[in-house]
Amino acid sequence: MTTQSAIGSSAGDAQFIEARRYLVGGTSAPARIHPALGRPLYVDRAAGPRIWDLDGREYLDLCNSHGASLLGHGHPAIRQAAERAFDLGVACAYETRHHGDLAKTLTEIIPCADLVRYTNSGTETTWHAIRTARAFTGREKIVKFEGHFHGYHDYLGYSAWPTLEAAGPESSPNSVPDSAGIPAGLKDYCIVLPFNDLHVLETTLRKRRDEIAAVILEPINYDSWTIQPLPGYLEGLRELTKELGIVLIFDEILSGFRTGLGCAQEYYGVTPDLCTLGKALGGGTALSAFMGRREIMEQVAPLGPAVQSGTYNAHLITILAAQAFLAEAARPDFYPTLLGHSERLYSGLRDIIARSGVKARVQAVGARFGILFGIGEGPENEVTSYRQATVRDRAVESRFSVAALRHGVFVLGIHHGLSAAYTDQDVEELLSRLELVFRDVAQVA
Repeated sequence: MTTQSAIGSSAGDAQFIEARRYLVGGTSAPARIHPALGRPLYVDRAAGPRIWDLDGREYLDLCNSHGASLLGHGHPAIRQAAERAFDLGVACAYETRHHGDLAKTLTEIIPCADLVRYTNSGTETTWHAIRTARAFTGREKIVKFEGHFHGYHDYLGYSAWPTLEAAGPESSPNSVPDSAGIPAGLKDYCIVLPFNDLHVLETTLRKRRDEIAAVILEPINYDSWTIQPLPGYLEGLRELTKELGIVLIFDEILSGFRTGLGCAQEYYGVTPDLCTLGKALGGGTALSAFMGRREIMEQVAPLGPAVQSGTYNAHLITILAAQAFLAEAARPDFYPTLLGHSERLYSGLRDIIARSGVKARVQAVGARFGILFGIGEGPENEVTSYRQATVRDRAVESRFSVAALRHGVFVLGIHHGLSAAYTDQDVEELLSRLELVFRDVAQVA
């Protein structure tokens, strides 16, 4: 590809200058700022597993819309779904038979789902899920875990990625706000605990059972470079919450459909009371949903007092796109192919890292993974908590980000993954490019 000094784009730089005149910070979301560029990578077009920037440079995409485009970009089934919605007149803010049909499918494939309610984003979905749990239990406080991310609303906007200086004691972390502007008093409603510590969890739940409405977590903590629950942890969490009458919520916005149609709850064999879905569900369109046990979901209006509504709830384009996504994902060869390609990537990437001499480990579950620089491979180095992940080598991580762009691999953020659009040949081409990436990282080191 190009030299490091040329990873930028004259067209992209010019676009950023222009965008900053009208968009806050020149972007629609700060997560789109690429650390190697200091601005977004402006995408001119996308197809399958590839994207092209404004200068025509082509990249194999490991971001895939932060996991939302699990089918890849421009999938024919999603295009046809959108076209069908326009043929039906779009019908925004109206109910159609397709809404109920999709909900029926979800109740058939998601273990916890008796009833479903749609929303537009993951942030909305986790917000309404905890509101529903509060209505059901009559309690107000929520337990979340350090290093777990549940969107940008004030009630769960704590300790997703705190500094160790702010985080406090490991066994009783501080509730560190993720943003300015969150009222100080709200931290009293969010109890932050360390993930994978069943003793601390049990002690807290038993002591504060009369205050706690729900426990919410990412069953696969992709937002901390892919941390799995330790053996027995989810089972213990399920037993405790059931015994104490606390609602258990799996936030599967990101983990949903990475391991199979039944999501992480099927993969681990632990069924929560409620779950949230999003990202992949909409096939790259803006659809999210929360669902769960009938008696809890009946707290949602119009059946109950927990109000959730909205003009753009379940836009017809997104509903038809979700139907198309689930139909594709239900094909017999879908998951064997996707997961097979993913395992080929992980094994090849580990070999590349070993040959390069760069100290790094790959942590992966299903079709999503993280790379932790400065931490070695081997089971003895498995990262099982957010605080372990914070010791990673950020300088090498930064060099990787630059080298990946240089060699035509688009990575952005903490978690990466393949889409179903990757072929065998695409995976081998990706590994060839990653070989060059790690060669560059090693040379700089």
